[in-house]
Amino acid sequence: MTAPLPDRIAIRRPDDWHLHLRDGAMLASVLPHTVRQFARAIVMPNLVPPVTTPDMAVAYRDRIGALLDGADFTPLMTCYLTDATDPALLARGHRDGVFTAAKLYPAHATTNSALGVSDIAKIDAVLEKMAEIGMPLLVHGEVTDPVVDIFDREAVFIERVLIPTLKRHPNLKVVMEHITTEEAASFVLGGGANIAATVTPHHLVINRNSLFAGGLRPHAYCLPVAKREKHRLALRKAVASGSKKLFIGTDSAPHAREAKESGCGCAGIFCAPTALEVYATVFAEEGALDHFEAFASRNGAAFYGLPPNTGTVTLTRERWLVPETLPVKLDGAADTTVVPFMAGQTLSWKLAANPVS
Repeated sequence: MTAPLPDRIAIRRPDDWHLHLRDGAMLASVLPHTVRQFARAIVMPNLVPPVTTPDMAVAYRDRIGALLDGADFTPLMTCYLTDATDPALLARGHRDGVFTAAKLYPAHATTNSALGVSDIAKIDAVLEKMAEIGMPLLVHGEVTDPVVDIFDREAVFIERVLIPTLKRHPNLKVVMEHITTEEAASFVLGGGANIAATVTPHHLVINRNSLFAGGLRPHAYCLPVAKREKHRLALRKAVASGSKKLFIGTDSAPHAREAKESGCGCAGIFCAPTALEVYATVFAEEGALDHFEAFASRNGAAFYGLPPNTGTVTLTRERWLVPETLPVKLDGAADTTVVPFMAGQTLSWKLAANPVS
C-alpha cells in the first residue's frame, strides 16, 4: 500500500549546480528567483564576452554580490574553456578559490558558445592539469556535427568525445550537465566515482512532443533539446533511484519573451521560479520523496567536496497557479517579461513564503 503524501517537506537548504544568471539588468531581475530557493549555485560563464580569466570571474562574482542585499547566497564561478585556455592560469584561478570548475562548450553547441572548444584534443593539456588538481570539468555533452541528428547528439558525444577523453584522463572529475537521454543516465550511473550528472526540472517533465503540442512551443525549446518519452522516463527512474551521482542543475536560462517568440527563437527554459516545486512534484509522483533531500542538498556538495548547507527550506503540499509571465528589465531597452517554466499551469507543491530557517 502506498504511503500517504506528507503535507510539508523540510529539507536541508539546496544548491543549484548549473545556472545561467546573465548580466546587467537581466541579472538583477532573475537573481531573486534563485536566491529564494538555493544557498549556492554554479554560475555559467557564457556571457558576452565569456568569462575566461580569474579577473573576469571575480568581477562577475562582484556584480552578483552587489545585488544580494545581504541575502545568504554564494555564487560559484566557472571558467569558459577555449582552444587557447592556459592550464597554468586556470589552475591559479582554482587554487585561489575563484574558479570552482571549468565549462566545456563545444563550439556553436548552444547560447554564446561560438568561442567554445572546436576540438577537445586542443585542450588536452588543460584536462591533464584539471585531473591533477581535482578541478571538475562541466560538460555540455553534445556534438555539433550537422550530419548528426539533433536528437542523437548527446549519445554520439558520449561515444565520440567523452569515453575517449576519460580513457586519456581516467582521474578527471566530470559532470555531464543537463543529461537528457537513457544513454547518458546509464553512462553516468555505470561510471566511476569521478563521473556525475545534473538533471533539470524540465527534462523530467517534458518530452519532444511538448515542443509541438497544438503548435510550435518556443518556451519548451532548450539545448540539449527534450527527447523521446522513453528518455524522460529513464531520467525519472534514475533520480528516483537515490543514486549519489545525480543532483540538481536547473540550467535555468532566461530570455526576454520576444527573443523566444521570434523567427529564430533562443534556446533556454527559465525554470528558476518553479524549480524546487517541480522537482518535489516529480519525486512525489515517483514515490521517492525519501531521496529528494539527497538529490537537492547533499549529492552535489559531496561531489564538489563542499560541506552541505545549514538551515532548511520548507515546501507545503498545496495547489498554486504559476504566473504566465514575470517582469524583467533589459539594458538600454523597455521593460519586458520572461515566461517561467510551467507558466499558466498548476503545481501541487509550493515553497514556503519565508522558506529558510
